[in-house]
Amino acid sequence: MSSNKTKAGPGKSKKSKKGSQNPAPETEESQDDSMSQLLGVTIAAINATKDLVPIDLAKGILGTIANILTLAQSVIKNKSDFQAIADKCETIRGILESATKEATNDNLQGHLRHALTQLNKSVNRINSDVASSKEQRFWRRIFTVTIDRDKISKWEKDLDRVLGLFNFEAIAGIGIDMKYVKKALELMDNAPSMNTPKNQKIKPPSRPAMLYGRDDLVAELTNLVVNNEHLALIGPGGMGKSSLAKAIINEPLVTKRFGDRRFFVTYDGLDSSTITFETFMTRFAKSLGIEIAGSDPLRQICTFLDSASTLIVLDNAETFEEASASSALRDIPPAIAEITSIPGVIMILTSRSRRNAPNVQWITKDILPLDSSSAQAMFFRIYHHASRIEAEEDIKGLLKELDFHPLSINILANAAQQNSWSPSMLLKRWNDRHSKVLNGGKGKLQSLSGTMQLSLSSPSVQDLGEDGLRALAIITFLPQGLNESLASDLLPSLSQIDTICDVLRMQSLVYRQDKFLKMLAPVRHYVRDSLPAIDSMCLQEIRAFYYDTITSCSKERDQYASIIISDHLNIEHVVAFNLGCIRDDADGTYIACWQFLLCLVRHLPRPTTLTPAISNIVENSSTWMLKALCFIALAQLYDTLSQLVEASQAYQAAEALYLTAGYHENMGSCLMDRADMLRCQGRFIQSQNLLEDLQHSDSWESLSETTKARAWFLLDMARLYTFTAPADELFVKSMEDRIWDLSSKIWHWRAKFYHGWDTVQVHTHLEDLFLQSTSAGDDIDRRDALGGLAEIAFCEGRLSDATDNLQTIVGIYEGQHSDDALRQIVRKAIVMSKQGNCDHARELIQKASETFPFFALCNARIFLHRSYGSACIELAAGEYDRAEIYFATTIEACDMQSNLTFKALTLRGDKIFVR
Repeated sequence: MSSNKTKAGPGKSKKSKKGSQNPAPETEESQDDSMSQLLGVTIAAINATKDLVPIDLAKGILGTIANILTLAQSVIKNKSDFQAIADKCETIRGILESATKEATNDNLQGHLRHALTQLNKSVNRINSDVASSKEQRFWRRIFTVTIDRDKISKWEKDLDRVLGLFNFEAIAGIGIDMKYVKKALELMDNAPSMNTPKNQKIKPPSRPAMLYGRDDLVAELTNLVVNNEHLALIGPGGMGKSSLAKAIINEPLVTKRFGDRRFFVTYDGLDSSTITFETFMTRFAKSLGIEIAGSDPLRQICTFLDSASTLIVLDNAETFEEASASSALRDIPPAIAEITSIPGVIMILTSRSRRNAPNVQWITKDILPLDSSSAQAMFFRIYHHASRIEAEEDIKGLLKELDFHPLSINILANAAQQNSWSPSMLLKRWNDRHSKVLNGGKGKLQSLSGTMQLSLSSPSVQDLGEDGLRALAIITFLPQGLNESLASDLLPSLSQIDTICDVLRMQSLVYRQDKFLKMLAPVRHYVRDSLPAIDSMCLQEIRAFYYDTITSCSKERDQYASIIISDHLNIEHVVAFNLGCIRDDADGTYIACWQFLLCLVRHLPRPTTLTPAISNIVENSSTWMLKALCFIALAQLYDTLSQLVEASQAYQAAEALYLTAGYHENMGSCLMDRADMLRCQGRFIQSQNLLEDLQHSDSWESLSETTKARAWFLLDMARLYTFTAPADELFVKSMEDRIWDLSSKIWHWRAKFYHGWDTVQVHTHLEDLFLQSTSAGDDIDRRDALGGLAEIAFCEGRLSDATDNLQTIVGIYEGQHSDDALRQIVRKAIVMSKQGNCDHARELIQKASETFPFFALCNARIFLHRSYGSACIELAAGEYDRAEIYFATTIEACDMQSNLTFKALTLRGDKIFVR
């Protein structure tokens, strides 16, 4: 029920103020009556025009808008709110009547057809919404319904958008009565844009003349574009993002799809700190070939873009993405989102920044450096003072130092060509000047300095202040880059280091590889040559964290070992740097060096660059012992890698230092390690001679009895394999020492077995010695006793007993990260193959390698065990071709490692046990 009182409000009557001379407004009822009459007149005019227009599509549109107004007249309560809709419908009637006078269904022009199609879609959407209101009336059994004013406003805007298409068609020369166009623009409150004079066709830039190594990428990105994907090409300056975009825009598939509606909008040369929304839109419109007039440039651009499928490249987008002007930050991203939401509009964005407009479904593509071959092709396309055949090796290494960065290659090649440098002269210039060679001219396309300064001057990097430059210096200093997960631990004084790293990566100054933040080589060289070096505080913090990690690292694979493994190159660099530069607390660095090398032996055997730095440690009474420890750890690392010559040299350097310092015990121990290393490589005579020389040296009498016992034990281990002494004499002298007693007895009886003594007697003694070693808790003696028992069982054909003994040895190392376990598993697999279980034996070696991948890949001798074991298994299986391949591989590895023992066994193809 309606109230008799009329409330004041929008569209409703109000009492006039006392004394007012204004006439009283119409009542709501009178307004609705007037609106109904207007709707009736408009509907009649539309129906009359519908009968006259020759185009079926136009007839359908006029029928639809007539229906909309009929529904509004009959069932809509708030008819007065439809005033603007009625006006727009009348304008549509006039435009369609004028535009289709000379047209037929067969010769309907493309632009007009598009405009009519868009108008048809718009009025159908409105008709559907109004019709649904009518159904609502039926189900609710009410006489009228009210349509929300916001919904009506939305319809008005939609019609405004479509009417703008007819404005474009009029400018393009379609014969439409301009009074109707003017009326449409007045309804859109945009009449000033009538003065827009021209639509200029802008030709896109041509394909770059030099674009190497990008064919597959261009094809991939082109496919995405023609499948309606928006692309964001991201990367540091000089990676060729703009060149890629120019190549894509000229691809045949793209030109076929978009025709002459391919636009390249570049924001190069603008200042990020001052760019505004108006500047952004003006350059955008200019690149489209249109002139903006009026207060709503976005609407005019969208109207133009809505007329046909369009490809737009926004080049150097970091300029506006990094804009500090408030209007730019607020208005540009939603404008881009609105433009990309227009059906048929595809956008490619090139940027150094990852701060791309939100609410757009970008496919982000990081643009990577060139491959080696493409980088060389690019270089020699420019450089002609030497042929590629003559200079390829020298230039290949130089280009690798540049990380195959396209701009740097281009600048370097042009510098060499213009200065007539030979390849050797170019290398000398690079070694002397590094990044300064890459400053061949002005501007970002001719100078690394120019493109770097552009990145460093971005507002977000500037906001970081000095801390941003400190972070860049740190990442440059560390060869692996900065471990993101450890950043706050490494640099506690930089409380915002995580945020700083995010900004630097956002600006493509650094990139993430695994969990490290790294720099491309040209960027690194620029930072190193042109920005402040790493400061002492950061150096001290990095040094303290890494040294504490080294000290805490044990033989077990714990959290500290994980850091050693992940950051090993950084730690090595910090140690080498401190060895060469730091004089304060030098002892701490020497100890860190020694312990770090031991960590590598245990957890990551690999060649090291520390050898020269260790050799250059100044020798005096305070450094002799520490330098010797470093050499011993270095020797152990080389031994693990089977680099026999280097290991021997390191041992000998340590022996000389111990002798100089008067530490004969340490010297003797070091010499014995060297002798045992030679024995393990099959150099039994050399090992024997070395130990006999020790016994005749002046240092012998200075050795402890236990050290002498060890020397006798190792000497007899060498003589065991040369058969230069009777079995009953071997290991007798070392039995006299309580430390070496049990080990010597085990090997004494094993020697007797090798020399053909009664196996029953040997077996009995070894079983007793195994029980003694178990009681003593000595795992090495237990292993050696069980190894002897397994050998006896194997030779006697008791293969199950041999397998059980070997499995017991494996159990000794259960839960330990030991390479000895893998060796015993290989032996067990060989025995199983002899039992006929070849498939199981293969599986055992495979699974063992997966369980101990570190040792299988990094320990050279383990590789020999595995390869030799696989050969024996294939031999037992009758797979002679596969066995031959494994034996050949083992022989090749033996030659590389100078291992005579395995080479002899492999040449014979024997299935025997190897210690």
